[in-house]
Amino acid sequence: MDQKFERPFMTVTAMLCLALLAGPLAIAQAPTLPEQLAAQYKLLKMGSDTSGYSVVEQGTVLEVKKGGILAVPYSDKTMLTTKYEGGTVHSPNALMVAGKKSLLGHFSTTSSQGQTTHLFAVGDKVYPSKVDVSLDKDTVSVAIVACDKCNNTDPPTANKAQVVFQFAKGTLAKASAGDVEDTIGQLLSIADDQSGQSPQGGRDQQEQNQQAQSHGQGQLQQQGQPQTIQMGMTTDQVQGALGSPDKMVNLGPKQIYVYKDLKVTFLNGKVADVQ
Repeated sequence: MDQKFERPFMTVTAMLCLALLAGPLAIAQAPTLPEQLAAQYKLLKMGSDTSGYSVVEQGTVLEVKKGGILAVPYSDKTMLTTKYEGGTVHSPNALMVAGKKSLLGHFSTTSSQGQTTHLFAVGDKVYPSKVDVSLDKDTVSVAIVACDKCNNTDPPTANKAQVVFQFAKGTLAKASAGDVEDTIGQLLSIADDQSGQSPQGGRDQQEQNQQAQSHGQGQLQQQGQPQTIQMGMTTDQVQGALGSPDKMVNLGPKQIYVYKDLKVTFLNGKVADVQ
């Protein structure tokens, strides 16, 4: 009788041990690079009606930092690709543009003056409409659409383009989200003025800033006692250790606390990256 009950008891015990071991590992699993980029860049949503294409939901406003990104109207059937590698912008060449034009017969169905391409200028504002990560090719592709509201463009153009960020072979799989975002930011940085966002988003961020400041007043870091920031810590825990940040960036599920010599990135309210 004893032997009959011993094996099931050992089996259940083993299962409990495995569950206890697997639980913390599952909880501690860090978000993937695509997930972190998706949290960093809110994507634009476009729609169409009888009047043409229009913005349905605004995305994160990005600022063009270098010239050379070649765009076409949103209604075009093709997308021109600009490559960014080693700090250099590689625009689509004239032969490529002419080849695509001959294959499709035309670029734009709405252009009345024959202008079918547009070079984004430094300082222009755009929205991201799609972000793709290819670890095999070591590339991150970002599709963008002009923020006509930000650029005071009238009538609206909704010019679109695609930028492929090329990383050194074998490095993207090992790169942190912060490193990738820094590279993207060399060409398409998150604008300080998110004026293309809805007013509600600005109020939410202002309220969070005020709450963070009031919460951190009595919890400033004590001098001489080093503080530790760990993955998974909440915003309250970080503020309790470091005090109120100098700057806060609210991007929906992703938040960034900027201190004098430290940048802490939160994903869904918990620390995902520290730089």
